Amino acid sequence: MDTATPTDNFRPLFPAIEPYETGMMPVGDVHMLYWEQSGNPAGIPVICLHGGPGGGCNPDMRRFFNPQICRIILFDQRGAGKSTPIAELHDNTTEHLVADIEALRNMLGIENWHVWGGSWGSTLALRYAQTHPEACLSLILRGIFMMRQKELDWFLDGMKKIFPDVHHAFVNFLPETERDDILENYYKRLTDPDPAVHMPAGKQWSNFETAFSRLRSKKPDPAAEEKPEQDLAISRIEAHYFRNNRFTPDDVILQNLPKIHHIPCTIVHGRYDIICPFETAWELHINYPQSKLFAIDTAGHSSMELGIVDRLIRAAEDHIK
Repeated sequence: MDTATPTDNFRPLFPAIEPYETGMMPVGDVHMLYWEQSGNPAGIPVICLHGGPGGGCNPDMRRFFNPQICRIILFDQRGAGKSTPIAELHDNTTEHLVADIEALRNMLGIENWHVWGGSWGSTLALRYAQTHPEACLSLILRGIFMMRQKELDWFLDGMKKIFPDVHHAFVNFLPETERDDILENYYKRLTDPDPAVHMPAGKQWSNFETAFSRLRSKKPDPAAEEKPEQDLAISRIEAHYFRNNRFTPDDVILQNLPKIHHIPCTIVHGRYDIICPFETAWELHINYPQSKLFAIDTAGHSSMELGIVDRLIRAAEDHIK
């Protein structure tokens, strides 16, 4: 394992670029998935998997890769981002998302690709690789999350040990009679058909998660655009996955690691990640002989902290040649 801190020569994001192709891919009888390609159409393909679940992609995800070398593919998972219907839970499971990634690969005529994912995207990348190892040239993972019960318990209750004030606001949004089961009662509100019920709950859940994303909190931008539908998507879909899509057995990712031991993997994780504690990245690393783990001593969970950006860009350059 290596530790890393940003220096005067840390690697910044590549300049902003626009997609050269976008589209909508139908999956199942309800969902339409937004996808895009940017960079070099003849370059080495890399698929980027966003977090959440329900978080959606953002344009900065294109900027972790050299656009002269890489064919950069992003897509919004079911119910997220520009995919439709927004915040839709029907046929929305890990198995569906794994199948969607493979369907996108086949549609684009790609033999194999590098797989990049952060937070929930790391979970999905690992499950995809374990299901389709022949399609994966390498894994670049950040902010490891393995959907185990102890990780869900930490998210819903354990973080109060460090941020009791933020956790208090999250819990006290619910009436006193609903605080005995935070997940279940948030889920009921988030799936209530009345916007007057589900929209405030979505905002509260989203605010709770955002508060922990960086080592040093970023001041809210008063000019920033409000995105209530995106708040609802990430909160509703996360609650849905936490409640209904837990893995069986709980350590299924660790149990299936032998299937991907031959795939090179770089793990980048903030030492002070509050949302996904560093212990999870360490457990993955010591059970994955082909992995390299970089602990970023000046970062939390966000992919946009300087040390995380630097190491993710270096990882992409190491893998994608």
